[in-house]
Amino acid sequence: MIHLLTLAGDHIRFEDLGLHPDVFRIGWFTLRWYSLAYIAGIVLGWWYLLRLLDQPGAPMARRHADDLVFYATLGIILGGRIGYVLFYAPEMLLHPLMILRLWDGGMSFHGGVIGTSLGIIVFARKNGLHWLRIHDYVACCVPFGLFFGRLANFVNGELWGKPADVPWAIVFPHTVPFPLPDSARHPSQLYEAALEGLVLALVMAVAFWRTRARYEPGRLTGIFLLGYGLARFTVEFFREPDSQLRAFAEATGLHMGQWLCLPMVAGGLYLILSAPKRRVRVEPIAGTESVA
Repeated sequence: MIHLLTLAGDHIRFEDLGLHPDVFRIGWFTLRWYSLAYIAGIVLGWWYLLRLLDQPGAPMARRHADDLVFYATLGIILGGRIGYVLFYAPEMLLHPLMILRLWDGGMSFHGGVIGTSLGIIVFARKNGLHWLRIHDYVACCVPFGLFFGRLANFVNGELWGKPADVPWAIVFPHTVPFPLPDSARHPSQLYEAALEGLVLALVMAVAFWRTRARYEPGRLTGIFLLGYGLARFTVEFFREPDSQLRAFAEATGLHMGQWLCLPMVAGGLYLILSAPKRRVRVEPIAGTESVA
């Protein structure tokens, strides 16, 4: 314990980085980096989706993209917030108005995945499109949002890691006094930005552009679920559990985030292994080129 506290003086202190959660504040209006992260992820994901749709065998036309972004964004917000309440803060159910305070507690990625998936299914059925193939294309765009979101977590000085003595450890403000306050910690937000954002984006890009995975419905979605699940499960070993779920982590041996990743890994493996059976002749929604 004393060793960790001593090390705190030898590491970077978060406040010395000059970061602040707010971009600017004018009167009652405050623009936060976390909000910009969501906007950047959605806009960049939309732009990348249009590039993917220009390739042969697209499951929908470019004209569908705008409506899809609306459904997906709605799913992200509703699913993410409801997921946070159910998985991480069920006590909010006793005070429903707190659920509307999106800045209080945050969002759950796993809930956002469920919400987005439901939004895509509704969108696909409304337009007579193949819902699983649309999932494949959207899965290629998600890592952008994950990357910016984790960077925003770092700027906010939240979701920090466990105490560490690695050279890049950071002393975050307002950390829980466990095992000691003001100890240097893993910048787990940056680990997640690298694995869930950059590495996963590269894996998805290779699978889309260098293989024929997009012609086997569900394969790209499976790769994403498996990749994210493994990345998040691994980083959680370096991340401090949510304070209200510390007892849960100690009792079960895993963080809530890790338990939620297990179904993702299993589902991803299933979709990857069963994808060849779903391969069909792809007639693109836009264009004339047919892909066998």
